[in-house]
Amino acid sequence: MEPQKYLVSMNLTSMMEFVLLGFSDIPNLQMFLFVIFLFTYVITLMGNGIIILITGTDQTLQTPMYFFLGNLSFLEICYVSATLPRMLINLWTQKRHISLFACATQMSFVLIFGNIECLLLTVMAYDRYVAICSPLHYPLVMNHKICVQLVAACWVTGVPIEIGQTSQIFSLPFCRSKQINHYFCDIPPVLKLACGDTFLNETLVFTVAVLFVMVPFLLILGSYSRITSTILKLPSATGRAKAFSTCSSHVMVVTLFFGSAIVTYLRPKSKNSSRTDKFLSLFYTVVTPMLNPLIYTLRNKDVLTALRKLIPSHRALEA
Repeated sequence: MEPQKYLVSMNLTSMMEFVLLGFSDIPNLQMFLFVIFLFTYVITLMGNGIIILITGTDQTLQTPMYFFLGNLSFLEICYVSATLPRMLINLWTQKRHISLFACATQMSFVLIFGNIECLLLTVMAYDRYVAICSPLHYPLVMNHKICVQLVAACWVTGVPIEIGQTSQIFSLPFCRSKQINHYFCDIPPVLKLACGDTFLNETLVFTVAVLFVMVPFLLILGSYSRITSTILKLPSATGRAKAFSTCSSHVMVVTLFFGSAIVTYLRPKSKNSSRTDKFLSLFYTVVTPMLNPLIYTLRNKDVLTALRKLIPSHRALEA
């Protein structure tokens, strides 16, 4: 074997792990960040857990809208658990190594859960569209069987595509630096470490992002344009306000999640910045899962009423 080829082979075989740099560029704030992200993780688990509990047990919340909300909260717990535990371990121990297999597994789960959330938010927009634009057909169109099928379709659709995409990315030779300038194994920073031509992989990433991010976003925009048009035609100001209030929480979540995801995966490669990528990724992997319970509870009287039923002191006062 030629010496040059031998050295390349040795480099490829030794690339069995990566180093997640995370927020190592601010060494003086490591423990502060650990506390902040730990608090965020606990709040996310508690908030979404409460949403799952009340939407599953309270009889007044046994409707399609809250069925989807409960599933969204379960998904948020899965989504945030794919990134934050590893980040917390790295911040606490300062040992940032991650094996090739663990990196591929994390990327696969993050992409799968991200795609599921895009599809589920689209289904929730469709639910609001049917409820407001075709209220007489709503019980028939959005019956329990259809709701279960829609959620199941969201969970199943993206799995084979993202497993295939992850497998293709990690079949590339990695012969550059082992350092991933991110807090989790995301596609852009991992592809930067690959040697050889990555044009096909980048094209696939863009195509999947269009299919699972841009297309659902456009469908949501289309749904809400019809919803807004229908609401504005309502004769009663009270009716218009009530209809808008049932959609406002979902619109806020869609804006937070899709806005950051679209900028991250669909902006030109020449404008990619590692620091910007990390900042934007925090929005759709950490901030949105934490804020979802707050957004849906603080702006929803039905959910607030169900929450009060869980508080023993409030029950005692009512008695």
